Amino acid sequence: MKADAPPKLSFWRKSLNARSAFLYLFPSILLFAVFIFYPMFRTIYLSFFLTDQQGAAALFVGFENYAYLFESKEFRNSIKATVLFVLYTVPTGVIIALFLALIANEKLKGIGFFRTVYSSTMGISVAASSVVWLFLFHPSIGMFNRLLNVMNLPGIQWLLDPEWALVSISISTIWMNIGFSFLILLGGLQNIDEYLYESARIDGAGYWYQLRRITIPMLSPTLFFIITISLINAFQTFGQVDILTKGGPSQATNLIVYSIYREAFVNYQFGTASAQAVFLFICILVVTILQFKLGEKKVHYQ
Repeated sequence: MKADAPPKLSFWRKSLNARSAFLYLFPSILLFAVFIFYPMFRTIYLSFFLTDQQGAAALFVGFENYAYLFESKEFRNSIKATVLFVLYTVPTGVIIALFLALIANEKLKGIGFFRTVYSSTMGISVAASSVVWLFLFHPSIGMFNRLLNVMNLPGIQWLLDPEWALVSISISTIWMNIGFSFLILLGGLQNIDEYLYESARIDGAGYWYQLRRITIPMLSPTLFFIITISLINAFQTFGQVDILTKGGPSQATNLIVYSIYREAFVNYQFGTASAQAVFLFICILVVTILQFKLGEKKVHYQ
């Protein structure tokens, strides 16, 4: 006799796991929909319109907002300033954080104090840090110009000179972000198996050989993560620019995010501001894809 066939489950019973998963994910989906997906699609929509001062779409203009951006000298200056800012901050910040992490990873007495100091910038807000740097860069009472005076060197208008303003913003940004990069890199160093270094020392390998052949390759996934996050954060920099320079002088520090803010909430041109935001999104997307395509090839996961 044939065994009885198992009873067929109804669609309701079959979808039990899917419904349970959806219920668990629903709060996150709702938050993403309200705070990410809706603003993103609304921004894309507004980029094709002229808007009124309340931000409502008034007149469909197609790609004219995008054409206006690339004809605008101010926007081209914003792109140039943003690219320079990324080049100034990302490589320098990662190198300094790696250097500090290598030092803090040494088994020395009292090294825990220095680990705390190096990572302490994570606990300070951008606004508070920017106010401190505002005093440090002050042309008359700032510490930097006082040091230059001690060395009989002329003072620098750090935030008022177009040639130095972007460099000054970059210096403060590197200091603000270095704590996070340092902490992640230190964690990556501490996850490298010690037996690799012991085997290298037995074979007579020196410190620099170990650094090139063991430390950097084994740390490459962490470095890849830090470089990617640093690139994205650099493109999105806003707070320190708003507090220190307001995009000046002569638009030398008018980064794209600050340009979006001014266009939308100062000039009330939400259409062109939305077009700038879409352009920034595409830039970050392209840079991230290139980072994964080119950088991940040099990452060693074992």
